[in-house]
Amino acid sequence: MVPVRYKALMDDIADRIRRGELPPGTQLPTVRALMKQHGIALATASRVYKELESTGLVVGETGRGTFVRDTSLPRGLGMEQHPVRFGAVDLTFNYPSLPGQVDMLRDGLRTIAASGDLDALLHSAPQGGRPHERQTAARHLRNRGIRVGGEQALIVNGAQQGLAVTVMGLLQPGDVLAVDALTYPGMKMLAQAHRLDLEPVPHTATGMDLDALAALCRRRPVRAVYAMPTMHNPLGTVMPEEDRLRLAGLAERHDFLIIEDGAYAFLAEPAPRPVFTCAPGRTVYVSGLSKSVASGLRLGFVVAPLAMVPALERAIRVSTWNTPSLTVALGCHWIEAGLVDELEDRKRKDARQRQSLARRVLRGCAIAAHRSSYYLWLSLPEEMRADGVAAGLGREGVLVTTAEPFAATPNVPHALRLAIGSISHEALAEALTKVRRAVAG
Repeated sequence: MVPVRYKALMDDIADRIRRGELPPGTQLPTVRALMKQHGIALATASRVYKELESTGLVVGETGRGTFVRDTSLPRGLGMEQHPVRFGAVDLTFNYPSLPGQVDMLRDGLRTIAASGDLDALLHSAPQGGRPHERQTAARHLRNRGIRVGGEQALIVNGAQQGLAVTVMGLLQPGDVLAVDALTYPGMKMLAQAHRLDLEPVPHTATGMDLDALAALCRRRPVRAVYAMPTMHNPLGTVMPEEDRLRLAGLAERHDFLIIEDGAYAFLAEPAPRPVFTCAPGRTVYVSGLSKSVASGLRLGFVVAPLAMVPALERAIRVSTWNTPSLTVALGCHWIEAGLVDELEDRKRKDARQRQSLARRVLRGCAIAAHRSSYYLWLSLPEEMRADGVAAGLGREGVLVTTAEPFAATPNVPHALRLAIGSISHEALAEALTKVRRAVAG
């Protein structure tokens, strides 16, 4: 039995947090101070904070204390930002974080604070970033096999804005945009907002069906193709080298732009060279640090042919004007210090461990995923409806995404997309066990 006093004290602190009496960032008394204040045992005081942390209301930082967390935006929000039920395990969104990243942030801010040109961070940067920052971005993208000068690398507020400025700067309402039949929801939303004519292309076991794309180009004037050749989201496929060359050839033959999304490409190593290197005059490459470093670091990169850079800079100017100087300084510092390379390597290993765990728990289920991906695609048995399975899992405290947000076709497959990079391995195993039970009927 849990002592009534312990439970009452925990409930009182939780209520004060939810009412706003203890706002986010508030430092709570130390465990010993709490013990003395309420006349309880040290073990009981420790348990109060441990339970509050397990519910997501507070966070303990070694050597600093216990602080109230910001719960106004649940960490697992998807593209539509539906409210997440308190206490639910969210498998809808990836924000992979590793131990030590909080200390990395603290050290990075100290380094910036000690820099000799701090005043520059109070001023607006040029659209696309300052020259030395663009050079740093270009050096980082060599990890993806892209070798360009800083004049071709633009810094934006995350990969999502990189896609947005590409659409805004280079496409017109009514243009035909070809996408995979299952594609990134953010691009679907952009196409709708900018009144593009979306044309779905079937997906094969290795990527976009290029025979179907060629047939589409013969029927319609395709203006651009949006593709995720390295680590497709949600299927995890990696397009082989010969298909990348063929896609580049189709772009030349039919005069279309390739928008290459490399947001998750860091997870696939080794990987074929980007499509950008096959068609450097017809490809815009978009990437960022949200997945490889942290979702709150809204820092993205756009690499484009020189002739397209002015249009992209104008799109940045009319949307967000520029990327916050402090964010850019922090990201560039981490790139130059080698910390981004280190994080990417650690996250590849973490993703492989999570995929191995998922395959063990979901053994026998129809799953598609890359071995080092932070998500997987679970096709359901014919007699099951995805919305019913998702609703049932929601009642059990597990949130999943159906195929509907990803489908660019009227006929939506009955499947689930599971994001596995946002919770502990123990919580993931428990949640996936519930998924398996739901799918097994």
